[in-house]
Order: sequence, then structure tokens, then C-alpha cells
Amino acid sequence: MFIDQVQIDIKAGNGGAGCLSFHTEKFVPKGGPDGGDGGRGGDVIVRADPNLTTLLDFRYRRKYQAPNGRPGSGGLKTGKSGESIILRVPVGTIFTDRDSSETIVDLDEPGAEVVIARGGRGGRGNAYFKSPTNQAPRQVQPGRPGEERKLTLELKLLADVGLVGLPNAGKSTILATFSAARPKIADYPFTTLAPNLGIVKLREYKSCVMADIPGLIAGASQGKGLGHQFLKHIQRTRLLIYVIDINSPDLEQAYNELKQELADFDQTLPSRPSFVVITKIDTVTESDLKAVCERLPDDYIYLSAVSHEGGERFIHVIERRLDQQRDERTTD
Repeated sequence: MFIDQVQIDIKAGNGGAGCLSFHTEKFVPKGGPDGGDGGRGGDVIVRADPNLTTLLDFRYRRKYQAPNGRPGSGGLKTGKSGESIILRVPVGTIFTDRDSSETIVDLDEPGAEVVIARGGRGGRGNAYFKSPTNQAPRQVQPGRPGEERKLTLELKLLADVGLVGLPNAGKSTILATFSAARPKIADYPFTTLAPNLGIVKLREYKSCVMADIPGLIAGASQGKGLGHQFLKHIQRTRLLIYVIDINSPDLEQAYNELKQELADFDQTLPSRPSFVVITKIDTVTESDLKAVCERLPDDYIYLSAVSHEGGERFIHVIERRLDQQRDERTTD
């Protein structure tokens, strides 16, 4: 099950209380105060784990609390600190405070780690308050409470390439053909119910991550169909590929419809580096394919994921576009 948004409550551990104690030992007069400090409460840490792809674990457990610090004891013994707990989430998870709507952290790098709630400081024992004018202090401090947060976790997948298209355009077949991913493929609308990721080999020792986004329909950005739930996942992709079925009644209209839905959702998406792929060319005659080619721009890619016709050019264009972006970032 693909889960990309959940709400959880977290609490760091409270600090332990300071100890009120006086040293008593035979033949040791005026032993004095020896109450130790309380231990610090445990932190709540979040970590981006590249092996995770969904927030499913947080669907069934909503509350997380780190252990409290132990109280201090006599003999100037400091209480044991509470252990921190680590919440592992997929790379690309955004943490938002539900009370303030403030984005706390965006874990967009594998292994990134942040303390999202700090444990409370331990209280001071009475030994801390000893002074020349106060030889027998009876003052101690309670432990400080740990931080509490109500959080919304939202996952935006990280991918180099995003496939967008109308239902049954052939996106899942492309992903299955050029990667080891095995998305569900069938001849009915909305076969893909959740984004799928796959590693596509561009050449020896060089690859990219490709995402198959559920099919878009007119009005997807306003909540129609399935695509509106997953449009956010293409906001992080470096390269968009518009996938259009050659059997569509109007190929140019299908392309314009896709671009309009992206623009309605996020105005920056249509300007993202992209190219167009006309799929399922194995389902039409050679003369029909030639007529389509003459009518459409020369930079369109024609592809049959089933017969692999056009596959080499498809991979080459992806590699070239990604390299161009890398070079531009290096120059800047």
C-alpha cells in the first residue's frame, strides 16, 4: 500500500529531577550536600532511509515518545539520560508542524538526519547550589519537559525522470521495459493506482530513477480522477516525459491537456525540461505512423515499449537532457 501523507504526535523525553541528599558517613562530620543532577530526556530524531518508499508504518502507529531521563541520586550520581528514538522515513519526506503550518525539515538527501524534538534538561541536585553562604542547600530542580509536536508527514518522491500521461498511455509498460520495476499493466483506465519507481540503465555504471505517475485526466488538478493525489510527486523530478498514445483521437490536444493540468497544479511545471514520447507505434501501420510523423514536430520520440523500436533514441535523449542540466548547474 502506498501511503504518502500521515499525521503523528511526537514527544521527547522529560528530564530527570535533581536529588536532595546529604552525605552521611561515620567519622566524616559535615559531609555536606551530594545530590546529583537528573538525566536528560531522550530526543526524537528523524532520518531519511533510501530503502523506504512509503509512510505506511506511520499509518498504524500515530504516537511516539522518547524515554525520560532518570532522577539523580546521592553520592553526586547523575541520573541516566533517556535514549533517543529514531524515526526512519523515505527520502523526500517533508515534516510540517500542524499547529503553525511551518515546514520544519525536508529530508531530501539519503541519510539526512535531524533532531525534530529535543529532550528536556535534567534538574540540578542540591550539590549544585552549595556555596560559602549556603552550606546545606535544600534546593533542587525538577527536570524540564521534552518538546512535543503535532506533525504532518508528506512524501514527495525523488526521481530524475517523471512519466506523465493520460490513462492507458503506456507509462507503466515503459517503466517495466526499461527498468526492473514490475508495475501492474492492464487495458483499463487507472490501472496504476500509485506512483511506481524504477532504476533505468543509461549506460555502463550510469543510471537514473524513473517515476510512473498515475494517469491524469482533465480536471486532475482540481481533484478529478486519481492524478491529483500524485501530481506533487513530479514537483521534484528533473525531467518530465509526456507520454501520448498514438491511438489518441487528437495527439496535440492530449499534449496540451497534460501541460494545462500541470500548470493548474504548479505554474513552474510546464517550464521544466521535458520532451514528448508517442507510444504504441507497433499498433499502427507504417503508413499511418508516417502520416503522424509528418504532422508532429521533429523532436518528438516515437517508441514501442513492446518491440523496443525507438528505445535507443529514447534512452539517449534522457541521458543527454539530464547531462545538460548537470552541466548547467555546474556552470552556475
